[in-house]
Amino acid sequence: MRKTLLFLGLMLTMVLSAQPKREFRGAWIQSVNGQFMGMGTEAMQKTLSYQLDELQKDGCNVIIFQVRPECDALYESSLEPWSCYLTGRQGKAPQPYWDPLAWMVQQCHQRGMELHAWINPYRAKTKTAHANASNHVVVQHPERCFDYDGLKVLNPALKENRDYICQVVTDILERYDVDGLHIDDYFYPYPTPGINIPDEANFRADPQGFTDIGDWRRNNVNLFIEQLWATIRTVKPWVKFGVSPFGIYRNQKSDPNGSKTNGLQNYDQLYADVLLWVDNGWVDYCVPQLYWEIGHKAADYDELIHWWNKYCTKTTLVIGEDVERTAKANQMARKMALHAELPNVKGTVLWYAKAAVDNVGNYGTRLRELYWRYPALQPVMKHIDDKAPKKPSKLKVIDIEGQKVLFWTAPKGEGWKDAANNYAIYRFEQGERVNINDASHLVTITPDTHYELPQAESGSKCVYAVTALDRMQNESSYKKVKVKY
Repeated sequence: MRKTLLFLGLMLTMVLSAQPKREFRGAWIQSVNGQFMGMGTEAMQKTLSYQLDELQKDGCNVIIFQVRPECDALYESSLEPWSCYLTGRQGKAPQPYWDPLAWMVQQCHQRGMELHAWINPYRAKTKTAHANASNHVVVQHPERCFDYDGLKVLNPALKENRDYICQVVTDILERYDVDGLHIDDYFYPYPTPGINIPDEANFRADPQGFTDIGDWRRNNVNLFIEQLWATIRTVKPWVKFGVSPFGIYRNQKSDPNGSKTNGLQNYDQLYADVLLWVDNGWVDYCVPQLYWEIGHKAADYDELIHWWNKYCTKTTLVIGEDVERTAKANQMARKMALHAELPNVKGTVLWYAKAAVDNVGNYGTRLRELYWRYPALQPVMKHIDDKAPKKPSKLKVIDIEGQKVLFWTAPKGEGWKDAANNYAIYRFEQGERVNINDASHLVTITPDTHYELPQAESGSKCVYAVTALDRMQNESSYKKVKVKY
């Protein structure tokens, strides 16, 4: 028994000491499943506050919030109607009035978390029956949509649809302080046997030099991805563009470089050439949805994470995890070990947030007590900006009615590349070497220029160090101060 406890203690020490200082730790908060529909302003804010608090305790540093499920909006928009997944009726504003996206940005930033706005670019209507508002695109421009197995889809062949989606994104970026723009795996619709995509007339009318309709469809999506990336860079160059594709790019039977899998393929069925986008620098992070188990017959998780680690090398690779399936198969430890072992894997996004919040299979507990015990900065994205801001100044501790508060002054910096946006706070015992590269000393990330120190035993001493972080979380050198309780 003693040997077992010693072994478990050693393993725990190894996991904690191996925690990277920089890691993308995300969670998807979806709306299209109807979890907020008709909930009301107060109840939805209370629900989201609770989810954010729990996810923060779990160690999450990115929230991917679905704000445009089907050409509608969980935010105030002059371009598209209020979402039925918010109020229960498309076009109906929430009462009492509020703007969920603006509120989520503020709430996430207060917690030192990033907020990435998640949109579904082409999906105009799900199979769920509801009436469309008069200003919805399927009512205003039915000629720009096609029907497919109960869905309504913006036709990717049409330039006006690409322009329209980019107009929507420009509107979001100009009015909201989001840190990222995120799209998932809905490009051309998931195939239904016996049903063809009704776009052959578009292909014949404008083949764009292609003789194969599959190549033509892929090019339509490529044009959109490149245009969306260029739009983001033009409007707000610090906003990260992320894509979370279906977990299989191509099977080996279709491509010698494909994975040893036997399932639906991004390239062949969804017409999404994800690796082209990665290799061309059109995406800042890629989150393949690896929702299967290790040992799955058609789509083995182990095979797929190694495949993506090998081929997705020109962007930040983050793995999309199914919390419920992982917990049910009791594979969290094995999967997290793979994440730590593979050099190009820079983080995890949880599908979906509520499952982690509900602590399915103790998944959330293990995150906060083991795998994500310490906070983490975002992975660097040097292609956007690689220059750190100046360090904070005038660091001091003030005793306010028995509460010690750390104060500092923001460094001078002009423009998004130089100005401080957040601060990282580290704690060290008296006499301990200050090493801000050790993740175990990182206490919190905050947008404030003050921090209330936790209580400690009278007479004890320690050292706090504070660094400045810019929009891309490039980190300055530190300023330190001794604290005596």
